[in-house]
Amino acid sequence: MIKENLVELFSSSLKENWEKPAFTDYFDKKTFTYQQVAEQVAQLHLLFEKLNVQKNDKIALVGKNGSLWCITYIATVSYGAVIVPMLQDFPPENLTNIINHSDSKILFTSDYIYNKLDINELPKIESIISLENFSCIHSKNEQDATYINESQKLFAEKYPNGYTKEDIQYAEVPNSNVVCMSYTSGTTGFSKGVMLTANNLAGNVVFGFDTKLVHKKKLLSFLPLAHAYCCAFDFLAAFCDGSHTTYLGKMPAAPLLMKALAEIKPDIIFTVPLIIEKVYKKKILPVISKPYMKFLMSIPFIKNVIGVKIHYQLKNAFGGNFEQIVIGGAPLNPEVEAFLKKIKIHYCVGYGMTECGPLISYDPWSEYKETSVGKILPRMEVKIASNDPYKEIGEILVRGEHVMLGYYKNEEATNAVIDNEGWLHTGDMGYIDQDYNIYIRGRNKSMLLGANGQNIYPEEIEAKLNNMPYVTESVVVQNKASKLIALVYPDMEAVKSEKLSEKALLKIMERNKRHLNKQIAAYEQISEIRIHKTEFEKTAKKSIKRFLYSVED
Repeated sequence: MIKENLVELFSSSLKENWEKPAFTDYFDKKTFTYQQVAEQVAQLHLLFEKLNVQKNDKIALVGKNGSLWCITYIATVSYGAVIVPMLQDFPPENLTNIINHSDSKILFTSDYIYNKLDINELPKIESIISLENFSCIHSKNEQDATYINESQKLFAEKYPNGYTKEDIQYAEVPNSNVVCMSYTSGTTGFSKGVMLTANNLAGNVVFGFDTKLVHKKKLLSFLPLAHAYCCAFDFLAAFCDGSHTTYLGKMPAAPLLMKALAEIKPDIIFTVPLIIEKVYKKKILPVISKPYMKFLMSIPFIKNVIGVKIHYQLKNAFGGNFEQIVIGGAPLNPEVEAFLKKIKIHYCVGYGMTECGPLISYDPWSEYKETSVGKILPRMEVKIASNDPYKEIGEILVRGEHVMLGYYKNEEATNAVIDNEGWLHTGDMGYIDQDYNIYIRGRNKSMLLGANGQNIYPEEIEAKLNNMPYVTESVVVQNKASKLIALVYPDMEAVKSEKLSEKALLKIMERNKRHLNKQIAAYEQISEIRIHKTEFEKTAKKSIKRFLYSVED
């Protein structure tokens, strides 16, 4: 058990960083200092008392990233209740199912999301509170609605001389208690409520302390806060270590993201492979692929000069001030990674999952080994379910301080992933080296079996295909005859700007197929590329929901 208590970490940070900025909402240009966060948390605590919220009651939270989202989370956990964060992109029916399944009593949400919900389908919800200003959107009880709308008055009456550091008195919440139920969007089907204890989250926060990953830094957050990766480092660890985070509300279009990065100039960037890969493919690959550029880059001295220039162009695109880019959520495309290494961008790739709140492995850029996902964390163990974990691929199993308690009201699913010895079966396939760096090859459930029994990892094929002309993303599937078919969503922007006909696009894909098959093993050969006319549906961490895609013939 982690010796540091999560709620005490909240309290200590508020007192130590009282006058410093904690959260900023980018578009509203509104900043909350740690003192103002403490005041808002105290106001919500008074409200929870009036609303008869008990310890371990569930409070649901869904809406755009921002200061009030974070304040609601802190207030809920430090009161002794359980926060149920949900992705704002979930369809209304998913949100309804999660709210009901989690037994949530109070719902905090953005107004635009509330308008999509049917209150009659939420029988357990007693009050709904706006994430715009903490006003009452709906309440079963007229008196409760009054309490919500007059919460500032309650606060002023309780603290007529102002709120001070000495007034911070939070509930005793043992680290063994469940404090968060995070519902996975998953790539394999129905969402499950991951029960995370204060210990699980404190483990991630303390790791941030130990590595000084977010120590008093300036951050720009653009990933979903309801996702464990963003929540742990853009919010929890950053807040507990005195950092200042600016929130973009929702993942913006690329030009707006680049504008915000240039303006905020973050000290560290937490992102997912998709964003890095898009920048590489859209901004860098078209330049370095030109014949004259390939020739220049074959000359050692000139290659170095060009490399330095691209390094600074790419670094400036991300604000120009970052110490490192931390990439998580999925393995990085090997071609992109090799290029980042070549131009000496400080980056690393970490590994985690919601069930570990989320971190499993990490190494800073200075120690990170290319193509790995970092080293297993000090408070965690790893083993590979194979005869030789250093050479033979097997399922990655982990156990330790970060592993969840289980899935809420789903003992069968819990027992399916956590065995009797406490090993969490991640569903990821890979191997380790002697230093316990983890190397991922693909998902267990996405692995395909070749005609002669060979294991085929479609993610590896897709990584190569995705770097080819006019390919935005792809999914490799297998038909009934065991042939591999690549479903490709084309770069529609390029197709339209160059006025390519469907026939011309198919010819390009045929060339892509030939080039791809020269780069992969005989048993991995793609028999056909088919155009998929819409983007593939994805999870919050931008992984394609593979289970939705298949072919018959």
